[in-house]
Amino acid sequence: MSVATAAQPATASLPQSDRMPLVVAGAMLVAGFVLITWLVDLRQGALFLIGGALGIALYHGSFGFTGGWRRMVVERRGRGMRAQMLTIGVATIAMIPLVWAGSIGGQPMVGALAPIGVSVLLGAAIFGLGMQLGGGCGSGTLFTVGGGSARMLVTLVFFIVGALAGTAHLPFWLQQPGLPAISLGRELGVGLAVAVTITALALVALLTAIIEKRVHGNIESEPALPGNGWHWVTRGPWPLVGAGLVLAVLNVATLLLAGHPWSITYGFGLWGAKIAQAVGLDVASWEFWTAPAQARALSSSVLADTVSVMDFGLVLGAALAAAAAGKFAPKAAIPLGSLLAAIVGGLLMGYGARLSFGCNIGALFSGIATGSLHGWLWFAAAFAGSIAGIALRPAFGLDGFARK
Repeated sequence: MSVATAAQPATASLPQSDRMPLVVAGAMLVAGFVLITWLVDLRQGALFLIGGALGIALYHGSFGFTGGWRRMVVERRGRGMRAQMLTIGVATIAMIPLVWAGSIGGQPMVGALAPIGVSVLLGAAIFGLGMQLGGGCGSGTLFTVGGGSARMLVTLVFFIVGALAGTAHLPFWLQQPGLPAISLGRELGVGLAVAVTITALALVALLTAIIEKRVHGNIESEPALPGNGWHWVTRGPWPLVGAGLVLAVLNVATLLLAGHPWSITYGFGLWGAKIAQAVGLDVASWEFWTAPAQARALSSSVLADTVSVMDFGLVLGAALAAAAAGKFAPKAAIPLGSLLAAIVGGLLMGYGARLSFGCNIGALFSGIATGSLHGWLWFAAAFAGSIAGIALRPAFGLDGFARK
């Protein structure tokens, strides 16, 4: 594929087969915005577009937690994890003060706070294991589906099934030993909470650098930008750190607009519940769905759910980015072992995310960035589960601990 020159439009050198997905994805983003704004309101339509922007940044930056963690464990390369820590840190500077403020312009600001206990630790460990088998985390699953991955579509389907099962069992797990939600902003004050969080993130990043330097004798640097002028902005790839900074800004924008930070997997459980309800399962009688907020979401249009519309936008944004990059290439052939790993990984991620109140986005990124202590426990448990998942990958014909 030739590279567009400065005198040509960025799309001039796109393969013919990518132009149609580009037009379709762009048209669906515009139509989705208009439809959601008309049926719900402008705020909901704007959140749909923020989801689209998140999808573009995720795809062009190849920004995922799964691959970054695996590279750290297998190759002892921590560039991906350092970018993750920077992303969370930048968001933290704005989000802990916003949540502490309580409301901005009449819009309540609520952090991604969750209780601490067996449910979070077990669920996060299950999620970490599942994401290494499924091939993507919450956000990674959506942006790779948008890019045309049939395998990740399988992961997503069973992610939804697992999330629905999690809603059925969550009340039981919440009865196990635990503590209520702990907000660092409330316990330490805003300034100290931000300082402690930034310091802890920096220590994680430093630890990855120390390990990497000890093993390789150097620290991997960010690859140079492609030599095609500014066409990389629309066609990618983006620098990992740059993509992370965009994600941080968009998470802050989500908090300001929605009143809560970016989340992914709540939508999966809701979709599963609506599908189950449509085929005759009495989901509305389950304890989880009898809570006022959940009952309201179940009885309302899915377009009224902020998490869902952002998920929809994310998939379309990733599809737009993939088509613009000339990489939208759906593939239907999936080896049996890989297919089984996608099914098992999706089920584990869906179930684990519901038990632990989110995934790498809702629990880790948004949890830590809004000062929730459960976000740190989620990180530790999910990373441990991820190591186990990497060890299990060869059983499904996937690369495990073997270094390339």
